[in-house]
Amino acid sequence: MTASDSTPVRVGVFGLLGSGNLGNDGSLEAVLGYLRAEHPDAVVDALCGGPEAVTTRFGIPATRLHWYRGEYRTASRAGSIAAKGLGKLVDVFRTAAWVRRHDVVIVPGMGVLEATLPLRPWGFPYSLFLLCASGRLLRTRVALVSVGAATIGDRPTRALVRWSARLAAYRSYRDAQSRDAMRAMGVDTARDEVYPDLAFSLPTPQAGAPSDTPGTVCVGVMDFHGGNDDRARADEIHRRYLDGTIRFVRALVEEGRPVRLLTGDECDASVVAAILDAVDSPLVTAAEPASLADLMKEMAAADTVVAVRYHNLICALKTGTPVLALCYAAKSDALMAEMGLGAFCHPARQVDADRLLEQFRALEKRSAELRRTLTERNLAAARRLEHQFNSLNAALFPAADHAHTSRKAP
Repeated sequence: MTASDSTPVRVGVFGLLGSGNLGNDGSLEAVLGYLRAEHPDAVVDALCGGPEAVTTRFGIPATRLHWYRGEYRTASRAGSIAAKGLGKLVDVFRTAAWVRRHDVVIVPGMGVLEATLPLRPWGFPYSLFLLCASGRLLRTRVALVSVGAATIGDRPTRALVRWSARLAAYRSYRDAQSRDAMRAMGVDTARDEVYPDLAFSLPTPQAGAPSDTPGTVCVGVMDFHGGNDDRARADEIHRRYLDGTIRFVRALVEEGRPVRLLTGDECDASVVAAILDAVDSPLVTAAEPASLADLMKEMAAADTVVAVRYHNLICALKTGTPVLALCYAAKSDALMAEMGLGAFCHPARQVDADRLLEQFRALEKRSAELRRTLTERNLAAARRLEHQFNSLNAALFPAADHAHTSRKAP
């Protein structure tokens, strides 16, 4: 399926967008920025988790990802189980009909090829498979752009993810280990490239002026219960993470440090409430960020950041603010190493407040040096993403890319 030179190219964006996760929506924002800059005549719409939110915020038409509105509620009664099963069948035809209306479909970033958080195969992995299979059958180019991947143990989920990747027309990854994971799961990655996360292409707010006195520490929290393989001990993992974080925040307050709690998803509000309840101090406040831009503004004004969520880490790194990562998956360790902060990682499953404080103090001692390092690494990331968007032009919009190149030629 191709668009003629006189017909605007029809572009769909796909994913769990508009569902309350700021990182996912930040990836969408980055892709929309690219499309508006490089392909301003493109007609864009979305198939996503929160269509109303996407339309309100980004101004594009959007369709609900699932026919059955209770898709992400546990089905326990016969009626809801039957409705969910019927929804899976209906979604085959809904997805194909949506894909047919497009020349190109972009899956913007996100960890769509991983199961580092609890995930059922017949949820999003099934939806992604329907998308990629429909694209192959209907000759609509489907692009997985700067996505995250990880080796998956669960066989049904692994099979769906592997076939989704194989059927996509274009793949790029946000780190080398994601590409390695897909290769290990049987996908030919010889032509696949690695680029920084799409959020690194978003605008960066102005950093605050340096101060001689210790300033605010931003603590990014998460409703963390472990990964897909941790379901049996999810409560224990959550309790250990929360207890360690509370002890860490309390220690900062005892030293007179202001602490600003940040979230990355609507579900994180319960963790914020638990910390505020346990550490009753005016020094501890909570922000209500509605976008990655809001997160970056908070972090740019802070001395230091301690965070769990992957895109919280990216926001801190992008603003050049030294960050200590509570890592729940290898992607966080890889990101920190790539940006020159590999020594400042701490396991989210086993938060040790005393050790965390030691790492935090070491981080602050090296603050000036690390800010210089982050400035250099951010410039390199921006150059790589420019290459990524040029690559997308060639792979997805060859006619438009040829015209763009011709206009540039002397």
